[in-house]
Amino acid sequence: MLIQVERLTHIYAASTPLAHTALHEVSLQIDPGERVGILGPTGSGKSTLVQHLAGLLTPASGQVYLDGVAAHKRTRAARAQRRRIGLAFQYPEDQIFEQTVSREVAFGPHKHRVERAEVDRRVRWALDMVGLDVERFGDRHPLILSGGEMRRVALAAIVSSLPEVLILDEPTAGLDPQGRRNLLSRIRAWQEETGLTLILVSHNLDELARVVDRVLLLNHGRVVADGPVRGILGDTGRLRAAGLSAPAPVTLLHALKEAGWPVRTDLLLPEEAAVEINRVRALREAS
Repeated sequence: MLIQVERLTHIYAASTPLAHTALHEVSLQIDPGERVGILGPTGSGKSTLVQHLAGLLTPASGQVYLDGVAAHKRTRAARAQRRRIGLAFQYPEDQIFEQTVSREVAFGPHKHRVERAEVDRRVRWALDMVGLDVERFGDRHPLILSGGEMRRVALAAIVSSLPEVLILDEPTAGLDPQGRRNLLSRIRAWQEETGLTLILVSHNLDELARVVDRVLLLNHGRVVADGPVRGILGDTGRLRAAGLSAPAPVTLLHALKEAGWPVRTDLLLPEEAAVEINRVRALREAS
């Protein structure tokens, strides 16, 4: 699916004293199969933007097009396009409503009139994808689970419908580091297998570095940078101007560079930085 955003503006509480412009004439394009991260400080418009991408909000001006169809329209064509998108909200309790985990995950396939045997297969597959055992969790009420478990259930309910575009808004909040890495590796592997479009909203720069290829940096409702993940996350000045800190490996490498070490500064992951530091240290010791 081709996603085109043209001069999109969104105003909350328009025409009231509390009016707030969350997005200012945002324009961008996301091609089929891209892995895109959306980054920005609190209040920058990230969640508003992804809700527009899913056709859930009506613009004050501008438009989002899904394969050429206006996303927010209440037409049969627009509804068909929106069904191709799966959005996991930042707060999963806002989208969970069934009485058991299995029924929650089965809701989408049932709605799309998938055969019962295939629904059961998808429920098991989707729960396994997010690291939940159907035998242990299937009959539980979702709202008695921990926050991290609810996020997993909400994500399983989205992927069980096999969307062509998967939008994840802070999907790993509430998970421990190992749980975050495991979930993200499963999502990345599924994206590579299927070629779906993946859009990941996260304040965790390590998550973005491991999953996406392109980053949109938002600040005050505007896209202030759009480019390859290494270029955006490795630009300490640009991140600082948006009120964000660079990934720890980038900060360390910049400090070493300033101290005279001829290291690369575009390495985002700890393991990459360790290899680079050892390489340069060996050169210095040999000289």
